[in-house]
Amino acid sequence: MKSAIKSVAAITLGCKLNYAETSSIVDNLCNNGWSVSAFDDAPDLIIIHTCAVTNQAEQKCRQRIRKIIRENPSSRIAVAGCYAQLNSKALEGIEGIDVILGNEEKFDLQIYENLFDSPAGQRVVRVTPASGFEKVHQGYSLRSEEGRGRTRAFLKIQDGCDYGCAYCTIPAARGRSRSIASALVIGRAEELASAGYREIVLTGVNSGDYRYDGVMFKDLLRMLEKVAVSRIRISSVEPDFLDDQLISLVGASEKIVPHFHVPLQSGSDAILKAMRRRYDTAGYRERVLKALELVPDCAIGADVMVGYPGETETEFNDMLRFIETLPIAYLHVFSCSVRPGTDLAMEVRNRERALLDPGEISRRQKALGELGKKKEEAFNARYLGSEGDVLFEESRKAGAGRFLCTGYTRNYLRVSVESETDLSGKELRVAIERPGEDLILGGRLLS
Repeated sequence: MKSAIKSVAAITLGCKLNYAETSSIVDNLCNNGWSVSAFDDAPDLIIIHTCAVTNQAEQKCRQRIRKIIRENPSSRIAVAGCYAQLNSKALEGIEGIDVILGNEEKFDLQIYENLFDSPAGQRVVRVTPASGFEKVHQGYSLRSEEGRGRTRAFLKIQDGCDYGCAYCTIPAARGRSRSIASALVIGRAEELASAGYREIVLTGVNSGDYRYDGVMFKDLLRMLEKVAVSRIRISSVEPDFLDDQLISLVGASEKIVPHFHVPLQSGSDAILKAMRRRYDTAGYRERVLKALELVPDCAIGADVMVGYPGETETEFNDMLRFIETLPIAYLHVFSCSVRPGTDLAMEVRNRERALLDPGEISRRQKALGELGKKKEEAFNARYLGSEGDVLFEESRKAGAGRFLCTGYTRNYLRVSVESETDLSGKELRVAIERPGEDLILGGRLLS
């Protein structure tokens, strides 16, 4: 590496896995003589880490890329990640991008260095097909997010997916399922704990599929329990990996928090079959009920997709009724995007499945969004009058000598309290007293 100090700024669009990877790329650059810069300080390099999970995500990426190019005319621009991996040709049509990097190449520090050996305007495109991915690169956030302090860190344990759902681009974007060596995961977790982080969020495309040299996901969790950190949170787990042993492990743990985010995608058995998901509604319900039986205070969240091509009114109503009777804490709702290269795209092209009217998709999304809000309000209401340990992540001034501090309980209730001091990074006992705005509960410090 060259000795001249260069500055870098980075922005992440998309999932928690992207955030972990962005942080590790920037950290590795800094370990090789770079410095972190604010966007306002004209960094030498800006890395834009992209998402391509939906058409809307790609549109957001394009808008953000153009805005950053416009506002930073002197910076070299690197666009990396899933959008670059899946649709580099579209990015080549945007003036001002200096380098386009796929999900393998984005970790190659020498590519960023070499940018400054060539005149501006000589674009570099480096994208290896995901079918050839063999390595699995680390992802971890050793650098604190602005305004949040060293409270919650993301730690990548796994990448890629072997499931082959009809609508999904993950195999094309990130390749087959691969896991990081357990010794490396534990080592990074210990670094994060030593750096002062209180909570580690385990991230991956399909984290429950973790396996490395005989170490499976539950084995890794038991190993992580020995790390000197207050909390370990599982970012997401597929229903087929949410077995009794995993639930019991979480329920008995003092560190692994009682929170399961379990992708649902649809509450219609016909649509689940068309999606090629590995469960039906009865199996999903059984797992949710078992989790609540073994860990009564756990929060269970779900992703659901509306507007799947061919989804009938009856199938949508089946989904509504199913979710209405499902004891979940919250719902993430998004509309289906038909992604190029997927089996779903071929089915639509062959007229095997018909696209829904955009207005109808919006109506269904609104109905599910309202149901999700009711679910979250009901979950919050269960804990009014109770006490919980809140790990505070954010603080803002709320008048002279006062701060409004917000954080999460172990089971993912969002709680705010007023304090005379900034509580960011502290875990304190709180009395949960009242509902508040934006589904944030109001509390009072007890310690």
